[in-house]
Amino acid sequence: MRQLNRLSSSVTLIALLAVGSLPAQDIERPIPYPVIPSEGFQQAVADGTRTTTGEPGPDYWQQWTDYDIRARLQPEEKRIEASVHIVYHNRSPDPLPVVIVHLLQNLHAEGVARNRPALITGGVEIKRVSVAAQELDDTGGGFAQMFAFLSPEQIAAFVERMGPGYAVSGTTMPILLAEPLKSGQAVEIEIDWAFTVPQRGGGGRMGWNADNLFYLAYWYPQMAVYDDVVGWQADQFLGNAEFYFGYGSYDMTIEAPDGWVIMGTGELLNPEEVLQPAVLERYRQAHGSDEVVRVVTDADLEAGLVTKRSADGYLSWRFHSDTVRDVAFSAMRQSRWDAARTPVGDRDGDGTTDYALINSFWRSSAPLWEREWEFAAHSIDALSRYTGFPYPWPHMTSVEGGGIMGGGMEYPMMTLMGSYDYPNASEEGLYGLTAHELGHMWFPMIVGTDERRRSWMDEGTTSFNAGFAGAEFWSRPEPVAGRSGYLETARAGQEGEIMRLSDYHYPGMAYGTASYAKPQALLGTLRGLLGKEIFDPAWRSYIRTWAYKHPKPWDFFNFFNNATGTDLDWFWRAWYHETWTLDQAVGAVTSDGTTTTIVIEDHGWAPMPARVTVTLENGEILEREVPVEHWLSGQTRAELSVANGSPVVKVEIDAEYHFPDIDRGNNVWEKT
Repeated sequence: MRQLNRLSSSVTLIALLAVGSLPAQDIERPIPYPVIPSEGFQQAVADGTRTTTGEPGPDYWQQWTDYDIRARLQPEEKRIEASVHIVYHNRSPDPLPVVIVHLLQNLHAEGVARNRPALITGGVEIKRVSVAAQELDDTGGGFAQMFAFLSPEQIAAFVERMGPGYAVSGTTMPILLAEPLKSGQAVEIEIDWAFTVPQRGGGGRMGWNADNLFYLAYWYPQMAVYDDVVGWQADQFLGNAEFYFGYGSYDMTIEAPDGWVIMGTGELLNPEEVLQPAVLERYRQAHGSDEVVRVVTDADLEAGLVTKRSADGYLSWRFHSDTVRDVAFSAMRQSRWDAARTPVGDRDGDGTTDYALINSFWRSSAPLWEREWEFAAHSIDALSRYTGFPYPWPHMTSVEGGGIMGGGMEYPMMTLMGSYDYPNASEEGLYGLTAHELGHMWFPMIVGTDERRRSWMDEGTTSFNAGFAGAEFWSRPEPVAGRSGYLETARAGQEGEIMRLSDYHYPGMAYGTASYAKPQALLGTLRGLLGKEIFDPAWRSYIRTWAYKHPKPWDFFNFFNNATGTDLDWFWRAWYHETWTLDQAVGAVTSDGTTTTIVIEDHGWAPMPARVTVTLENGEILEREVPVEHWLSGQTRAELSVANGSPVVKVEIDAEYHFPDIDRGNNVWEKT
């Protein structure tokens, strides 16, 4: 592998130390050593599914699943009764004697492992499991967790002894097949299930609000990811670290009582069957309107003229979506409905602008939501432009869910967000939340990262992208790493390594810092380091390259090394694998009458080039730099020289705030 064999600057330095070219006693700081990927990733490179350039390998594969879900919502009982028909396609080269299904609502079952509190509502009631038209028995959950530690051969031998069946263990349900699912084959699985909807469920990501809203997420049996690096990634859902799902197609039918409006992931296929004529007309009008259309108003709600009436009191709402990694839906009967279209760019390359429908569902008790349609429309437009990847789906829907959550949570084409009805809430805050949750449509919905283990790959990148949308909307400067909220945690010494598995961060601020603020700041740092002329095209190319695929951290690292032509191993090691900090300082400024000498000191352990702005008395500005290679040689002090002419009156390190220096107080020297 290139990362193991090439002589990066850090490897070269280690070699110099070994032969005595650079005396060890002269080294005053740790030196970043090369990034070494996991064994699974190294094997994937050898197998041709990954590369050392950060692109998918020639033999890259991933699984595919077709879902046909039919569910009935019973609002009075707070209950879902449902069935799913799954067609699971094995595109891997491996025979699979077992397949693993997520039952994420079992977070709410008695006795399961959790790392945050959860309501106990009983979890998932499995009524029937059928594979290839053969009904299976529950064989007990004792063996369920062992499959993560067994080889395929060991699993096959186990299944041969046990016979086909299924077992529920926490939030997973392995299914032992009658015979291994061969490469290129598909298997049909049918599951009937039910559960009581928790008021605040899924770790605070779904639930119900009085008699107005049900928001159903992580609610159906869903295939775990089997990939080329980890194999079955079926880590238990503990309530905190989020999700890793594969791609597929979904047909979803939701049966709900008359008067409840349903919106969900996918295209609504039968609006004329469920909406009253006046509402239907306004809904269709919104698809071509750049200004808000009030699809459902308070008057419609008071008159009960929103949905049609059915013979049995239940309407069926049908949705279809393709190449998505999840589905969610909301059911509302007291929410206003605003809608408009927003441009997303040229999806199909025909030279014309394409559009997506923006839906906003909210109550009068959340007045800041009056502008939510506008915030969402701008976010989708701006993020389509900044990422260089047009929003690909027919709609984006925001649902106001006060009483369920205060922040927000993302799902394909759907987001649930708080009411923002508390004192001192602001439009800026609601816009920021909107841009972040809608930014997740790119990470992890398009670029399918593993949130369960590497939350920074979606939260940090989304925070980074959303910052540019917000700067544009409010006409503010672009965000810079030197003003990041990460710095507060770093100064307090409370952070943990970004590359630590998501469920294993220290309590307190460490998870949020490593998942959100620090990786956001580091993308800004990288943009400042490389320059936006290099970074922005590489960033957009990364998104296009890994769209609808599953990148690992080492794919990201390798991609930027290759796309920018820069050996950044020192950057990945120092900033992603360690908790080293940056603290550069102007140590002294002296003149001997001929030359002004500027001493730059590096008090931290994280190496970065020191970019120095020198202001002369006559107003001339000089730019100097201590290259990162100087610090990578183990030094902590450098000297810059300026020929005397006009006197030096000011010296400043990183005047543009591109880098996250923890002590700005020592970055500036001014003549007194």
